[in-house]
Amino acid sequence: MIGRRIFSMVLAATLAGMAGVSTGDARAEPFMSRGAVTPDTGYRIATVVGGLEHPWGLAWLPDGSALITERPGRLRRFRNGALEAAPIKGVPKVFAAGQGGLLDVAVHPRFSENGLVYLTYAAGNRGANRTTVARAVLDGDTLRDPEVIFEVSDPKTGTAHFGSRLLWLPDGTLLVSIGDGGNPPIAFDGRPIRLQSQNLGTHFGKVIRLNDDGSIPDDNPFVGREGAKPEIWSYGQRNVQGMAIDPQTGWVWANEHGALGGDELNHVQSGKNYGWPAATYSRNYGSGSLISPYTSLPGMVDPVLVWMDTTAPSGLAVYRGDVFSDWDGDLLSGGLVSRDIRRLELNEDGTIAAEKSIDIGARVRDVSVGPDGHIYVLTDQSNGRLLRLEPE
Repeated sequence: MIGRRIFSMVLAATLAGMAGVSTGDARAEPFMSRGAVTPDTGYRIATVVGGLEHPWGLAWLPDGSALITERPGRLRRFRNGALEAAPIKGVPKVFAAGQGGLLDVAVHPRFSENGLVYLTYAAGNRGANRTTVARAVLDGDTLRDPEVIFEVSDPKTGTAHFGSRLLWLPDGTLLVSIGDGGNPPIAFDGRPIRLQSQNLGTHFGKVIRLNDDGSIPDDNPFVGREGAKPEIWSYGQRNVQGMAIDPQTGWVWANEHGALGGDELNHVQSGKNYGWPAATYSRNYGSGSLISPYTSLPGMVDPVLVWMDTTAPSGLAVYRGDVFSDWDGDLLSGGLVSRDIRRLELNEDGTIAAEKSIDIGARVRDVSVGPDGHIYVLTDQSNGRLLRLEPE
């Protein structure tokens, strides 16, 4: 078990010269999810499409069709109730190994005018790779004029923790989650790479914010701060694989993988520090030893919810619609390990009122509310599926 003194020395070295960086404020005590979760009711599951190879991301187009990424490097189109046989051409070359490959997809808010599609993917090789964001124009069945608009500044080794969720904000800027780089023994600058989540001089363990062309918004929280990456919007995050915005409140939500237990749901805001790995409920894989002796620290924002029994959260949506009227305003968080969707009822102040489990029976990679008001789910399997939740 790592002692307080040793941990404090390592963390202090990582944060040297960064006093006063954090602007986080502690929240109320997190909602702690442990043990059995009440099963949900009032829905049935229909298989819409099968035969997808480890699908990862889903984005709806204005005509009601959808784009679906497959981690090995294919972009597929779902249209008129069926998956088109031929993948879309022109996808960038990806590093497809472990958790890496072609990951999320999003379409520009003005897609009808410009046809722009945005992709996140792992680029490089096992010894040097990085999360990358590219955009291209969708022209029929081909991506044209591809352009890399962002890549993580420092390469890492291994095949884990790429982050990669995309989320458009109402002002037309784009959020991108970047993973912390991996678990020990993966290292950066001679120390465990996960410590870089607290270092504003790297992109690891951050959510970044970009203009639609990859340039940096002038009002990003660390623009002009010496030694800080100006793309950074929030930090102290491990591996965010679900982000969603509530169109009514404007709140940005993110679910985040812990290590052994300690998965989190956070209300993410500009400039805030979410604690990883200085404050966490997670433990080290294998030994089960503490990653940190602290679960909360001054200047760091506490999670809204902590899953002490690992769900491995991936894919997050805010339900706004009439099809499931009783669920309006609820969060829908997919689970890879729990093989379900956690429906989270919120109080007016954003705290958790209740948690229920929608049993999917397969690894849930993404959750999306379709233009028809139904809930769509991608299952992460070699023979993955696109599912639709309908009222029972």
